[in-house]
Order: sequence, then C-alpha cells, then structure tokens
Amino acid sequence: MAITLKPEHEQLIKAQMIAGKYSDSDEVISTALRLLEKCNLEYTQWVTDVRTNVTIARAEVARGEVLDGETLVNSILEKFRQAKEAQKS
Repeated sequence: MAITLKPEHEQLIKAQMIAGKYSDSDEVISTALRLLEKCNLEYTQWVTDVRTNVTIARAEVARGEVLDGETLVNSILEKFRQAKEAQKS
C-alpha cells in the first residue's frame, strides 16, 4: 500500500526520528497505529460501560431507587461542610 503523507505529518515523523525516539519512519507509524488501535478499544469499552451504567440506572429508577436533585446536592454540600469542619480540628 502506498501512502502519501501531508507535509506536516512528514515533519512530525522526521522530528521524532531526529529526537532519537524512533530509528525510522516505519517505527513511528507503527507506534501511531498501535495508539490508534488502543484508543479505539478504550472508546469501545467506554461505550459498553456507559450502556451498562444506563441500564443499571434505568432499573434503579424503575424500582424507585432515586433521589431528587435537591436532596442529592444538599447531601454533597453537607459532606463538604463536615470535611471542612474536620480540617479545622
């Protein structure tokens, strides 16, 4: 496969090689592709986790296991107040 790089990408590859981080352009591109693959896998896992959490949350709502926003915020503020008081002691 022949690939044509934009000039700025060529400069990035050359800069990495000049810095001594990579011995040749193939090594730079291989690393970039591994990072892309890792990023894609992490994104896929994130989507799966979010869907799982949404399913769990919907089930909790259906069972009535919810707090209204005001109660939740007040609870968080109370915890902050207690932590601040503990620091003074």
